[in-house]
Amino acid sequence: MAAQSPSTRSVLSADNLALIEAIARLGSMAAAARELGMVPSALTYRVRQIEDALDVLLFDRSARRAALTPAGSELLRAGEHLLSEFDAVAQRVKRVATGWEPQLTIAADALISRTTLFELCEDFYATGAPTRLRLRSENLSGTLEALQGGIADLALGITGEVSGPGLQTAPLGSVPFVYAVAPHHPLAALAGSLCEEDIRQHRAVAVADTTQRGRGVSYNLLPGQEVLTVPTMQHKLEAQLRGLGAGFLPLPMAQPFISAGRLVVKSVQQTDRQIRLLYGWHAVRVGRDSGRALHWWLERLKHAATREALLNHHPQH
Repeated sequence: MAAQSPSTRSVLSADNLALIEAIARLGSMAAAARELGMVPSALTYRVRQIEDALDVLLFDRSARRAALTPAGSELLRAGEHLLSEFDAVAQRVKRVATGWEPQLTIAADALISRTTLFELCEDFYATGAPTRLRLRSENLSGTLEALQGGIADLALGITGEVSGPGLQTAPLGSVPFVYAVAPHHPLAALAGSLCEEDIRQHRAVAVADTTQRGRGVSYNLLPGQEVLTVPTMQHKLEAQLRGLGAGFLPLPMAQPFISAGRLVVKSVQQTDRQIRLLYGWHAVRVGRDSGRALHWWLERLKHAATREALLNHHPQH
């Protein structure tokens, strides 16, 4: 019974790629066999196995030197990339064994500054940590749900009560909200404080809750009021700048547009809104010899300047 040919994947091993590289570099299968400590016939057999599995010729046998065919050149080029990846994986595995997580997932509420979040990512990568970062954008109760459900390791911008085994929280800060409309919106021309009836007659812009359980929560929507629901706070800001609706906006995000005259702040009879935010994490994932990536982020969050920037440094355009 004939021996089964090796699969395409099995022939693309680090040893076989190194073998092809040696032949191409030395220009001779015999010379490559000597360098690799192999019997020439065994090396030739290995090359044939690779060619059969890939169904291509890797070397032009008509020349005096073992010259790569175009297919062989492409395999060698791609092989160098694969060998580099093998080395990188080996290094990453070694570093993960020292306590770095393979991946850290961070859920960030819509109120969190993307600019500051990415700056923190840059600082984290500058450490050379092997941990891969995964960012999730959440709204309202979806931020806490991502943490409680084990989807996120760290949640930024939690509102409400936090419960769950092994969960810890710390204050992130407070964000004031203002009721704002575009200058050409009908509410902009009304004098005095807006009452509920004034507001009810005009469309509200609301951010959708990203929770996967139930209908989620909503704030400051009046019974019978028309609503435009958008996916993020940035969409809400854009919709209100266009006069598509009205509603409360976080002051740090709205301030540049208020200063530029593109938004008008209106006094309302409702109590001024100030939202208290937390950040939370799984305490059981931070230990003496583990959770080094999460520990790095928690250390940065201890600084008041970091927390302030996460809530206030929004793009001004």
